[in-house]
Amino acid sequence: MQKEVMFAGFGGQGILLSAKLLAYAAMKQGLEVAWVPSYGPEMRGGTAYCTVVISDIRIGSPIIKNPTYLVAMNRPSLEKFAPNVKPGGIVVINSSLIPVRSERDDISELLVPANEEAINLGTVRCANIIVLSAFAAKSGMVDTDILRQCVKDNFASKKKVIPLNMKAFDRGMEIAED
Repeated sequence: MQKEVMFAGFGGQGILLSAKLLAYAAMKQGLEVAWVPSYGPEMRGGTAYCTVVISDIRIGSPIIKNPTYLVAMNRPSLEKFAPNVKPGGIVVINSSLIPVRSERDDISELLVPANEEAINLGTVRCANIIVLSAFAAKSGMVDTDILRQCVKDNFASKKKVIPLNMKAFDRGMEIAED
């Protein structure tokens, strides 16, 4: 079993962190993982992306052209990467910032109003955690309890933000179940 996901958005949306947390959760499950971030002008507001490959056998190449899943946090990312998702895959769309859909009928879409939900929780900064947990619940790519613990562990040095991120995690799970 090998599954690939691409997280994409603009710099500052927590794209690399979301992908890193997913990779950590898979590692804690004993799976093989490749995490490949993209650095460059993305850090100045351009499109940032990161790929994660998870497998139960050794990964031949961490480079993927056609991911099984896409998490798109902004419209340029959806337009650039959705055409590459494998048929039967899932595209998670931050519907707060993306008013369009992929226009593909061979994939599933999960609409997550991440920014709106994050603002309702108190800060837009947790939008990536909402989308991450919604993606994990929808895809089944990793155990969500393990992922939840990885989120807690990541913010261990900032204990004040753990409750907020746990609320964000729970909200994402709820959205995926609707």
